[in-house]
Amino acid sequence: MRLPTFSVRIETPRYVLRPPSPGDARALGQAMRENAAHLRPWSPVGAFSSDASRPARVAARIQRERREWRKDARYSLYVFPREGGRRVLGGLSLFVHRGAFQNAYLGYWAHGDFQGQGLTTECVRALVGFAFGPLGLHRLQANVIPSNGASLRVLEKLGFRVEGHARHYLQIAGRWQDHVLTALTTEDWKRRPAARKDDVAPARL
Repeated sequence: MRLPTFSVRIETPRYVLRPPSPGDARALGQAMRENAAHLRPWSPVGAFSSDASRPARVAARIQRERREWRKDARYSLYVFPREGGRRVLGGLSLFVHRGAFQNAYLGYWAHGDFQGQGLTTECVRALVGFAFGPLGLHRLQANVIPSNGASLRVLEKLGFRVEGHARHYLQIAGRWQDHVLTALTTEDWKRRPAARKDDVAPARL
């Protein structure tokens, strides 16, 4: 299997998902600052802090994400307007485990200015197609704090099923929090309604 390079572009009706380049550091830092309060309840302590959004830290983050991409360990993509521009509207990641598992843990966030506009659903749907297509994965898992109803609704719409409830699963916002465990397999994805099969352009590798 030929792994995707940094030339990947995934187009949805309104957005473009692509891996970060060094030139995105300023826009990513700005998005992190703009969303610090919005994302604080759903993130590890310091993930969107003023320190984490400093130019040097953001540049190092991008370099780390590009190293992880080359190693087939983590695929980070950021959301940009399809009509152009470098404003970062959100971010998505796949933390990959190969071997007999062929699984990835899915993470995502969206800019607070675009809440309620379907950005997350549109972009996560595109990422699922990328995971089960070019990446050749068999299973995706997404784990969500029970009180995060918006995120749970996104996963439900995309066909993720609830598989369990994990006590004190991750340390989020400074305390160990329970998570709802959800998953989707490539077999599930192939059985989705036909109307969904052509709603995003294939990833350009």
